[in-house]
Amino acid sequence: MLTAPAPVFAGPAAMAVTAPAERPRPHAVVIGSGFGGLAAAVRLGARGWRVTVLEALPEPGGRARVHRQDGFTFDAGPTVITAPFLLEELWALCGRQLADDVDLRPVSPFYRVRFDDGTLFDYSGDAAAMEAEVAKLAPGDVAGYRRFLAASEAIFKVGFEQLAHVPFSRWTDMARVLPQLLQLEGWRTVYGLACKHVQSPQLRMVLTFQSLLVGGNPFATTSVYCLIAFLERRWGVHFPIGGTGRLVQGLVGLIEGQGNVVRCGVPVAEILAERGAAAGVRLQSGERIAADIVVSNADSATTYRQLLPGVRRQRWTDARIDKARYSMSLFVWYFGTRRQYPDVAHHTIALGPRYRGLLDDIFERKQLARDFSLYLHRPTATDPLLAPPGCDAFYVLSPVPHLQSGTDWSQQAELYRQAVQARLEETLLPGLGVALCSSRVTTPQHFQDELGSFRGAAFGLEPVLTQSAWFRPHNQSEELRHLYLVGAGTHPGAGLPGVLSSARILDTVVPDARAFQARPA
Repeated sequence: MLTAPAPVFAGPAAMAVTAPAERPRPHAVVIGSGFGGLAAAVRLGARGWRVTVLEALPEPGGRARVHRQDGFTFDAGPTVITAPFLLEELWALCGRQLADDVDLRPVSPFYRVRFDDGTLFDYSGDAAAMEAEVAKLAPGDVAGYRRFLAASEAIFKVGFEQLAHVPFSRWTDMARVLPQLLQLEGWRTVYGLACKHVQSPQLRMVLTFQSLLVGGNPFATTSVYCLIAFLERRWGVHFPIGGTGRLVQGLVGLIEGQGNVVRCGVPVAEILAERGAAAGVRLQSGERIAADIVVSNADSATTYRQLLPGVRRQRWTDARIDKARYSMSLFVWYFGTRRQYPDVAHHTIALGPRYRGLLDDIFERKQLARDFSLYLHRPTATDPLLAPPGCDAFYVLSPVPHLQSGTDWSQQAELYRQAVQARLEETLLPGLGVALCSSRVTTPQHFQDELGSFRGAAFGLEPVLTQSAWFRPHNQSEELRHLYLVGAGTHPGAGLPGVLSSARILDTVVPDARAFQARPA
C-alpha cells in the first residue's frame, strides 16, 4: 500500500491534510491452470488485477501437465500447437517475447495419415506438395480440394477472425452473425461440406479428421470447424522444444513476473456467492479466499453442477446439463521404447477399417468398439532429448465413448492397451512389444476423477451448431455476477486456439482493475 504524503500546509494555520488510503487492487481468483486459466491470469494481470491461480493437481498445466518417468518426458495433453500468435500476445503483454522462453519449431508434415490399407498421405502447409498428394490419392478431386480450401478460408475469416473473441453474451449477438453463418453453410456438418467438394472417401477423411482434435464428430460437428484447415495452413503446426510443458512453465513465469501467484495441490470445493455475485472460493481444506471476481477454467458442467451448491441456477440447471451432448473421451497410452523408429512422423493419424461406423459407436451408440483409429505422437522426431539416448517417446490416443458407455475401465484398461499395442505393432511400430521400456495410461475415468471432466468427456460439450457460440455456457456467467468461464467448455470451444481465445474474451467482459476499483465501494 502506498504511504500517505507529507502534510500540506494551507494559510497561516498549519492543517495536516492526509490523502485517503488507497483501496487495495481488486483480486481475481482463477480456478484451474490449464492453458485457458493461465492465459486468463496473464491477461488480467496485465490489466492491473491481483491474481491467484488455484490448481487441484500437484503441478500446473491441468490437462497440459507433464508425466516424467524412466527418463522419458510425456506431455499429457495438447501436442498440436497452432495459431502461435495467441501465445505471442501473452508474452507481449508482459513486455517479453515468446522466443525468450520457448523454442517453438514448425512440424512438417503437419500429419502423416495412414489409411487402413497402408496408403500414406502427408498433410502439410505446402500448397504444391498438398496438391501433389491429393492428385496421387484422388486425381479427380484436385479442383474440388481447391474449392474446399477456399470455403475453409471464407469460414475462417468469419468464424475465427470475427467471432472467436466475441463473448456472445446476448441472443442478439447470435442473431447478428446468423446470416453470415448460413451463407457460409454453417448448417452443414464438417463431413457434409467435404462431401460437397470432393468425391474420394479417403480424401473426405483427410479433410475432416481434424474436428476430432477438438472433440467433435465430423458427421455432426458444424462445418464452421472446417476453418481449422485454413488456420493450420496460415500459421502452421508447431511443437516446443522440451514439450508443451515448456509453454506451461513459461506462462507460470509470466504470472509470477507480474507479482501474482500460482498455487498447486489446492482443490476448490465451492465458489462463494454474496448478493448474487461471486465473492471468492472455499478450498477443500476449508480455507476461504476472498475475490472480487472468479474465473473458472474448470469444465463448465462441473463448474455449475459442483462448485455452485448455494446458487439457484436459471439456465444451466442439472436437468439441462444432463440433457446436453458431450464430446467423446480418450484412452491415452504413454510409452517409451529402447529403440528408435525414425520412419514414424511427429504426428500420425492411423485410420482404422471403419470411419463413420466407428464414430457412430463412439458418439451415438456409446459403445466401446473392437477396432479403432489412432493418433500417434512421436515428439522425439523433433526433440530427441524427451527420451534417453537411443530411445523414442510416444503417446497414442484412441477416441472412445465417454462414461455413459458404462465401460468399467478398471477392468478394460489393460485389455484395451494390449489391443492398441497389437495394432501399432502390426502397422507402424514393428517389434514394439520387445522394445517397450516405459508405460502408463489415462482413461475416461481419469478424465472425470482427476481432471473434473463431466462424464469423462475430454472436450466438454460436443461442438454441434446448437451448442456453439451463444448456445454454449457464456464466458460471462448467466448464473452469477462476477463469475467468468474460460476453457473448452465455453465459447469458442476446445483446442488450443479456442481456449486461448476464451481468455482473450475476458478483455471485453471484465473491466480493467482501475475501472473496477473506481466503482462505488
